Amino acid sequence: MHQPRDQNPHEPQDQNPYRPPDRGPHRPRHRSPLGRVRRTAPLPFPAPFLAVGPFLALTLVIGGLAGCAERDEPGAPGSAGLGDPYFPHLGNGGYDVTHYGLTLDYDPATGRLDADAEITARATRRLSAFNFDLAGLTVGRVTVDGERAGVRRVDTELTLLPRSDIGRGDTFRTVVRYSGVPRTLTDADRTREGWLRSGKRSVALGQPTGSMAWFPGNHHPSDKAAYDIRITVPKGQRAISNGELTSERTAGGRTTFGWHSAEPMASYLATVAVGPYRTRTTPGSDGGVPVLTAVDPAVAADSARLLAKIPEIMKWGEKTFGPYPFSSTGVIIGRPGDADYALETQNRPFLPGPTSTAILVHELAHQWFGDSVTPKSWQDMWLNEGFAEYAAWLWAEDMEGVPARSAFERAYKNAENWAFAPAEPPTAADISGRPVYGRGAMVLHQLRLAVGDDTFFALVRGWTRAYRHGNASTADFTAFAQKWTDRDLTALWDDWLYGSDRPPPGA
Repeated sequence: MHQPRDQNPHEPQDQNPYRPPDRGPHRPRHRSPLGRVRRTAPLPFPAPFLAVGPFLALTLVIGGLAGCAERDEPGAPGSAGLGDPYFPHLGNGGYDVTHYGLTLDYDPATGRLDADAEITARATRRLSAFNFDLAGLTVGRVTVDGERAGVRRVDTELTLLPRSDIGRGDTFRTVVRYSGVPRTLTDADRTREGWLRSGKRSVALGQPTGSMAWFPGNHHPSDKAAYDIRITVPKGQRAISNGELTSERTAGGRTTFGWHSAEPMASYLATVAVGPYRTRTTPGSDGGVPVLTAVDPAVAADSARLLAKIPEIMKWGEKTFGPYPFSSTGVIIGRPGDADYALETQNRPFLPGPTSTAILVHELAHQWFGDSVTPKSWQDMWLNEGFAEYAAWLWAEDMEGVPARSAFERAYKNAENWAFAPAEPPTAADISGRPVYGRGAMVLHQLRLAVGDDTFFALVRGWTRAYRHGNASTADFTAFAQKWTDRDLTALWDDWLYGSDRPPPGA
């Protein structure tokens, strides 16, 4: 995500219901969403067990205990929230989503959305009920494995009650029918997210909680899934989303676009952009990944030079960060004012108008850092933004002859970068604050100075390989770096990542 501009004060917005009160810099402990497993009755031990040898008998008894414990585990509701340090009610416990199938019918003239969400998940405990996050919209029929389910709703928590318990480890399918005008939410840092309308154009941007404005789900970055998104819009409009365009059909004056994302994606990275976009798909040069771009005709001429940079940036990125983690890349370029900021939506970032090469490099670098290697919690945002910011410094160094040291010195002198430690933003409003970007990049530059270029860039490529399509925390990164370099880096982390004071620039 690129640093936002001021929000549009004239557009009505809803306050984000997940905005927590400000608090100090101390981090709450993560609370497990899983309850304790307890056995409700003693287990019988049939006589045949006693006829075998004592070791085998013990093995069979333990196996029987485990099997019976699972069968006797009482069903319980999944937790409403995962205890994220900044958004404790975001996400839901008791299951892991593996696939979202979203069928959307959208009318740009009225802003109305009629939709079905088919959500496939695996239970991580025995469930008598479970929750999805959904802001606004009217929920109609809900089924779990084809049977009608009960529905309770309090604010953005949608609680579903299946007819019978879902067993631990079972895969289940939930279909939610819903409709209405998707909301624009205002986040803790006063940026707009969710469903952003601008005349007959619209774009869905989800960081950190906006995706719940247009589909129900487990909206925490730790639960990644594959996606199939089908969007129907009036003929002449185009609907752009993540992944690959698998179908495009027009009938009765309306066009349906089908998009498939095979690689796991956090829900905040899912997008839909609707408008009169001009699209183009080009094969990757020299065996590179295909590039799909969608540009609003109002800015097409001004965007041409920026679009031409994408193949070069991708080739450089693969050399610097390792193999590209997705099946295609590209960009969506809207008009200035369609959004307040650029966002690294998976496969192809969204830009509100043509921008600088540095911002494009930043957003494309997020495909490795944030989209493939996704934070375990919103406290780990510096792993997204610090790496993306440093990527722009490295591009300038490699391609424009401006040493990263120069960018470091400018960032070091900027007092805004020292407002708090990048690994410990004090509030939810600060997870996209300047220290997460600028001081996050300084952490990486100091690491590079400490271990040398060869080790540093090998470490970065190793990091993107080890956590490809997964989730990672700050603790994961510091442990990985120390193991990779075989060095004690505690002082570096204390000074640059966690420290409250400004260390000497050569420290």
